[in-house]
Order: sequence, then C-alpha cells, then structure tokens
Amino acid sequence: MNVRQRVIVGSLWIGVAALMAITLEPGVPSTVGEIARLFVVIVALFLAVVYFFDPWNIHGRLMPDQE
Repeated sequence: MNVRQRVIVGSLWIGVAALMAITLEPGVPSTVGEIARLFVVIVALFLAVVYFFDPWNIHGRLMPDQE
C-alpha cells in the first residue's frame, strides 16, 4: 500500500471518528449506547494512526502473492 492510499484510508477513519464523536454527549458516558459510540471513536482513531504512521511496518511488508 503506497503513501497516498494510506493517507486516504487514514483520513476516512478520522472522518468516521469525527462523525461518531459528534453524536456523543459531553461528560462521562452513562448508557451502553454511549459507551459503544466512544469505543467506535477510539477504534477509528487507532486505525487512523496505524494507516498514517504504520508503526509496526504492517503496510510495508509484501504479501506472499505480491512477491
């Protein structure tokens, strides 16, 4: 996956996190739905970081059929 593709996918994950973040109420989540939304925001931001920075060289490795 090249840098341009990683930036596009990372931006999409940030968009998902932002969209879910605007549905959250300010303060500590008190219902299961709010906790689930917060979890989605956290996972989306984690995936954005993985795509933007590639900390474990996940996207730099070649798949066996791409050698």
